[in-house]
Amino acid sequence: MNFPYGKVAFFATSNIHKFQEAKKVLAEYDIAAAMIKMNLLEIQDDDIQNIAKASVRDAVKKCRLPVIVEDAGLFIKALNGFPGPYSSYVNRTIGVDGILKLMRNIKDRNAYFLSVIAFSDPNKEEIIFFLGKVEGSIAYEARGESGFGFDPVFIPIEGNGRTFAEMSTEEKNRFSHRARALRKFAKWYKSLGKANAQKKF
Repeated sequence: MNFPYGKVAFFATSNIHKFQEAKKVLAEYDIAAAMIKMNLLEIQDDDIQNIAKASVRDAVKKCRLPVIVEDAGLFIKALNGFPGPYSSYVNRTIGVDGILKLMRNIKDRNAYFLSVIAFSDPNKEEIIFFLGKVEGSIAYEARGESGFGFDPVFIPIEGNGRTFAEMSTEEKNRFSHRARALRKFAKWYKSLGKANAQKKF
């Protein structure tokens, strides 16, 4: 099959954990993942999609390659959606312990993770987005050694009571927000390859 950019997806990120997860998901679709390690522009915005848009534009400007970037947020119902689009900053400042302190004595633990994959080609103006969401709840204490970010306190509905950090990457990728967004991207990417192949006949 002929892919529009070859059988490789370029992932611009400085987070090796994100890349490792993405690499395994994309491999399901016979797409190789190449990590372009760079610190991306990260604006503060109430809309996570706007953050991803700014990041992918910055990535394309720096590397001049067709790339994807990913931004994700943890939205906690009892905290009116906080930290949401500010999750990266909150994780760097107050971390998992800070979230647990904010949730102390709160019975409503409902939350969800939202992932936005943004794709941009330096030769095109359009930015294409792929969203993935997983519902769950906030644990009463951090559990598990795997994953990163807020994984130790997020219990997905499909996780049989375990946090993301108590799962292997393969288990997490079955239904995580990031994996869902990546699978949408991969299916779209492969559809472009099929379209290009048909044009040759």
